[in-house]
Amino acid sequence: MSTTEPTPHVHLSANHHMAIPWHSFVRDENRPVTKASLTERATIVGRVGIIMLSCGTGAWRVREAMNTIARALRLTCAADVGLITIEYTCFDNGRHYSQALSLPTSGVNTDKLTDMERFVNQFSATCLLLTPKEVHDRLDQIQKKPGNFSAATAGLASALACAAFTFLLGGGPIEMVCAFVGAGAGNYSRRLMGARRITVTASTAVSVAISCLAYLLLFKVLELTLGISQAHEAGYIGAMLFVIPGFPFITSGLDMAKLDMRSGLERGTFAIMVITVATITGWLVALLVHFEPQNFIPLNLSFGVQLGLRLLASFCGVYGFSIMFNSPRKLAAFAGLLGAVANTLRLTLVDFAMPAAAAAFLGALVAGLLASAVNRDTGFPRISLTVPAIVIMVPGLYMYRAMFNLGGNHFDVGAAWLVKALLIVVALPLGLAAARILTDSAWRHVD
Repeated sequence: MSTTEPTPHVHLSANHHMAIPWHSFVRDENRPVTKASLTERATIVGRVGIIMLSCGTGAWRVREAMNTIARALRLTCAADVGLITIEYTCFDNGRHYSQALSLPTSGVNTDKLTDMERFVNQFSATCLLLTPKEVHDRLDQIQKKPGNFSAATAGLASALACAAFTFLLGGGPIEMVCAFVGAGAGNYSRRLMGARRITVTASTAVSVAISCLAYLLLFKVLELTLGISQAHEAGYIGAMLFVIPGFPFITSGLDMAKLDMRSGLERGTFAIMVITVATITGWLVALLVHFEPQNFIPLNLSFGVQLGLRLLASFCGVYGFSIMFNSPRKLAAFAGLLGAVANTLRLTLVDFAMPAAAAAFLGALVAGLLASAVNRDTGFPRISLTVPAIVIMVPGLYMYRAMFNLGGNHFDVGAAWLVKALLIVVALPLGLAAARILTDSAWRHVD
């Protein structure tokens, strides 16, 4: 007796996270999606969710998008969302269909997130007469949409953001120029590694090392040619701040505020991992080249000049981070304006002796309230506006100083910096959560 293997219908993926052949679920190309089988409809719900998750948004927004599609297709959906995974079940008249989906890595793409939110919001009006194949074709267009910016442009964006970040930390022109070069080189290399699918720990460590060494090289050139002071080496911390995982940090807090504990804890763990790898790498490079995290040389600016420069630097920093997140220039500009107002308010409150964590809470609250207003007028996702606007408030300097002192066995000093950083990190998502509670009736309720 002989046996024969069944002929495969689709090409099997060679990836470790095997790519799903979504079109293979289509059974009848002439039937509208509302008349399709449970499997075909449930698959569309899951695909919408996993694309939303790949854009970096939090569990509540992913589930809300899946629910919107499910209701339009006359399904009930229950989903459990993590950092890179979704397990969900769709129910229809006593029958059910379940899937487990996963991503190879976590990323951020605010442009694709905007397209997906628009697709979800318009689904009932534009897609119910389409066939499942046509719906998947539209999702193909969004999923395969190329990035808006090249690696070189992303490098320039990070250079602008980190130079502005350095000024806001207290650095002057020399520190800003060196941070500009260091961050540009670091993020450019990270983008190249990302295109080659290098794992996040390796790409983070290598890109931070490159940024610190580029800062060192330019600093030594300026020291030999212009005789600049050793005190200007303090700005090297600003050169590595492009790796701050703003989206996981903020969405972690928002998810936990909505009791999406799995997603919140996974996102928080991912953010801590990236920060730990970055700070350890920066610390090791500093040990090798004998850099220390000194205080910046005071700039002695008047209140009016300082206020104006803070507004400008905050706008440039947030604009640069938005471009790094693949935001269209218009969205990046709106985020920059929000960040200029919110971050300048935060820094001014600190100048008037308000505790840094309280000032961070109020800055994030203002950013969230302004983002809600912009969202109503433009349709840009709130998260795409608020995260770039407040990522510049994340205390990367405090985190690095904590690691530097803990690594040098100065536990009392290191612990003090670590506690200061933790208070601010907790305050930022709480401020955004408060803004969402005040402005979003759907988000403030549990049902």
